[in-house]
Amino acid sequence: RGAGLEYLDVGGGLGVDYDGSQTNFQSSMNYTMQEYANDVVYHVQTVCDEAGVKHPHLISESGRAVAAFHSVLIFGTLGVTHQGELSEIPSSIPDSYEQPLHDLMLTYNGVNPRNALESFHDSQQALDMAMNLFSTGYLPLEQRVLAENLFFAICHKIRRVADEMEYYPEELTGLDRMLSDLVFCNFSLFQSMPDSWAIKQLFPVMPIHRLSEQPTRHAVLCDITCDSDGKIDTFIDRRDVKKTLVLHNYDGSPYYMGAFLIGAYQEILGDLHNLFGDTNTVHVDLKDGEVVLETIIKGETVYEVLDYVQYNGRDLIARLQTHVENAVRKGLIDNEQAGHVVRFYEESLNGYTYLEGARDA
Repeated sequence: RGAGLEYLDVGGGLGVDYDGSQTNFQSSMNYTMQEYANDVVYHVQTVCDEAGVKHPHLISESGRAVAAFHSVLIFGTLGVTHQGELSEIPSSIPDSYEQPLHDLMLTYNGVNPRNALESFHDSQQALDMAMNLFSTGYLPLEQRVLAENLFFAICHKIRRVADEMEYYPEELTGLDRMLSDLVFCNFSLFQSMPDSWAIKQLFPVMPIHRLSEQPTRHAVLCDITCDSDGKIDTFIDRRDVKKTLVLHNYDGSPYYMGAFLIGAYQEILGDLHNLFGDTNTVHVDLKDGEVVLETIIKGETVYEVLDYVQYNGRDLIARLQTHVENAVRKGLIDNEQAGHVVRFYEESLNGYTYLEGARDA
């Protein structure tokens, strides 16, 4: 009875092992693709045999599992801000300074593995007192700066002695995040990895440079948008989530990172937040063991992105030329300088929406 079942769509749901732990953690999967296929086939076969009907052709729609390996995002490092960067700490505090400064100095000099947690509590209390005095006008600015420097110096000292502690208090686990570097990277989270922001999706991220060197710096990755949410501050770990990514010390040389298992959907979901457009794209294939760069697609230009928000590049250039000509007539710049300005503007409009190397003016 009924229509013959020739095809059966079993839907999606096949997981992706983002963190490599092969567990039931939310960013992993504790089964293999073969196990998944075996279970689907077995249960469909059992039901069909019991009903005495012909086995159907099975179709699956496991979009994430198919597409996750589709793309990798590569982005460069632009600079680093060291939070709690150690400043020079004085050997003593002047008697005229407020009491919280003396308390912080005493705590700084007394940090050891046995009192690390107590020192952390004492430093927090002293810093709070200093901030309250500052907000009510009783603490000068230079003393506030010293209070903050002493607090971060204490935190750095506690983190250093933590390796000698038999038991590491849970309260101190946040020190790595508190003292982490802010690494600014040449990408837009909202354009290239929107799920990282929107649904807190964990993607594997790691440096692709200096892999033979031991990384030592705990870091959070920040994009170049103006949005404070434009950062990656959760990273994969074995059955857990890390608040920092361990990177190498940034020395100003090219330092690239990769975000893996991005899939095919991030580029479609991405938006023009801060007018950062589509990135440069390379289609890569592997043929007979050789890596082949099949197609190189240039990312969107400033000219193209401005057109989306109803700014015409030709009109912008014409307006600039008018202003430049007026400046030449007034003797503010000469003709050669005017030419440099216009050429630089035209090149910028035709350039990448992300930061590029400096051009000759």
